[in-house]
Amino acid sequence: MDFRLTARQEELRDSARALTGFIMKYELDCEENNGLPPQAHTEIRDAVLDSGLQAVNMPAEWGGAGLSILEQVTVQAELGRLTGALWDMVWRPANALSFCTPEQRERYLVPVIRGQHRDCYAVSEPEAGSDPQSLRTTATRTEDGGWVLNGEKWFVTVGDHADFMIVLAAAGEEGAPTLFLVDKDTPGIEMTRVPRWMHTFVYEHPEFTFTDVRLPADAVLGEVGTGYDITRSWFTEERLMIAARTIGAAERALELARDWAVQRRQFGSPIADFQLIQGMLADCAVDIAVNRAYTHQVAWEVDEGVLDRKTLHAKAAIAKLSASEASGRVIDRCLQIFGGRGYDRSYPVERLYRELRVDRIWEGTSEIQRLIIAGELVKRGTGVLRMPSSG
Repeated sequence: MDFRLTARQEELRDSARALTGFIMKYELDCEENNGLPPQAHTEIRDAVLDSGLQAVNMPAEWGGAGLSILEQVTVQAELGRLTGALWDMVWRPANALSFCTPEQRERYLVPVIRGQHRDCYAVSEPEAGSDPQSLRTTATRTEDGGWVLNGEKWFVTVGDHADFMIVLAAAGEEGAPTLFLVDKDTPGIEMTRVPRWMHTFVYEHPEFTFTDVRLPADAVLGEVGTGYDITRSWFTEERLMIAARTIGAAERALELARDWAVQRRQFGSPIADFQLIQGMLADCAVDIAVNRAYTHQVAWEVDEGVLDRKTLHAKAAIAKLSASEASGRVIDRCLQIFGGRGYDRSYPVERLYRELRVDRIWEGTSEIQRLIIAGELVKRGTGVLRMPSSG
């Protein structure tokens, strides 16, 4: 077993670190103005394209970076150091778009890969959060073979900035869960509310209503009835990316707290000399190291293709649950080490404190991850804990 980064992974890490350093200068502007002006979006888009890290999850032949899952994790860990969720400006198209037909790909996916358009994923509803199967949004067939969409979606991340939406709806008389590609300017779509969240996010998470939204027959993404399966595969991948990003955020917080503890003097000594501070620093290092190792392991297992889909789904749940909760503990300790200054929004530790909280909620709450893991254990035993063999 070789845990060293390959030369390629080191190159990607360094490129992501350099890009992160460039984007980091926009953090305070994003915090103070609840977002960035168009000029900043253009500058960051150009920097992303120059870095070659656009659409890391899409094949090179389509214009993406074509990275493996482990390589993506390496990149996301660096980007996770950013506050204001500026990591989301280094766009990763929803992997559901890999199910596009060739015609859909040219119309929707390729412009996203090029940084010309953005997509957003509309799954959650007032009654369908942790339980997506409670969705009430419907798609009714029309006589000409098209569809009419009606319903409501909440928490549509990047919904304010996106050009089109991937909408999960119950299609036809059978209510088959199906994904639809929907241009946001289609008549009948209304952005009804833009909530103000606890964190600062460079994009918003609006609520939308769909009233008799007419769609062509070719608006279906994948096939009728495959909406849950495609969304689950997206969840598996995205949960690993959340694990990676939270680890990166926690590492930045620990670096800042360590430096602060060394220079900050109280009672005649650096506070790093105090054992209570040392204990917090040590616990942070343990949380980061263990979760980085496990996240890399699962990413490698995905790339190797040696485990079945259900086992990988449970392992991604373990990674997301463990890393998001551990990173929450890390940032809580780091803010405490900063004392009163840790509560100042001009300090990154304060912003990270607010922003890491949502990682225990979105893309499946911690409680849902526990149910996924427990379900795998009950149904199939402790195989989810084992490393795959080479035989």
